[in-house]
Amino acid sequence: MPLKPQSSYGTTTITAAQIDPQTTKDLTFTSRPKPQTSFQPLYPTITSQSVYPTRRPWPELFSLTSFSVPSNYAGAMARIKRNTAYFRVNYTMAALFIVFLSLLWHPISMIVFLIVLVAWLALYFFRTTPVLLYNQSLDDRVVAIALGLVTVVALVFTHVGLNVLVALIVAVVIMGLHAAFRDTEDLYLDEETAAENGLASVVASQQSLRLPTSYTRI
Repeated sequence: MPLKPQSSYGTTTITAAQIDPQTTKDLTFTSRPKPQTSFQPLYPTITSQSVYPTRRPWPELFSLTSFSVPSNYAGAMARIKRNTAYFRVNYTMAALFIVFLSLLWHPISMIVFLIVLVAWLALYFFRTTPVLLYNQSLDDRVVAIALGLVTVVALVFTHVGLNVLVALIVAVVIMGLHAAFRDTEDLYLDEETAAENGLASVVASQQSLRLPTSYTRI
């Protein structure tokens, strides 16, 4: 008695014509990472906002071995830009101290200055939370500029505008000379300061964003 071939019950045959090209495209795997294009940088740009001011150690500010004469005008301007960004909190404290010294013989102005100084301490130097305006965190430089304007206006109303002007000129000259002659080779920028100066650590980027070079086949 001839045997009939068993029917392929429970099996399904899929031909090449029945495969959706889109499905085939979605099921294709590659073992190599997608190459970077000219519009897709290998390492992303570090973007951060300086919300909390950073005060540098005072011995670092006055290190005598770190002072030298700049080679040219461009080098001096580069130092001023770098040092101003790095020591901006220290410079702000020094400027406030010079303004305070100019008010020693004006008791009413000193009282007003001390009241404003409380705002400086709470909103700039010793704050633990960011300053928010319309649910947006303000950069510490914006906060410093706003507090500086409030300080100047409050003191001008106490009739010591000339004293404040002279004190600010002296502060700018002293800080400018310090920033121009303070060498920057020993200043190590953190992520915050590097982002502000458009600088990034290539070594750190390569270590954190290194592409995998091996894979495991399944």
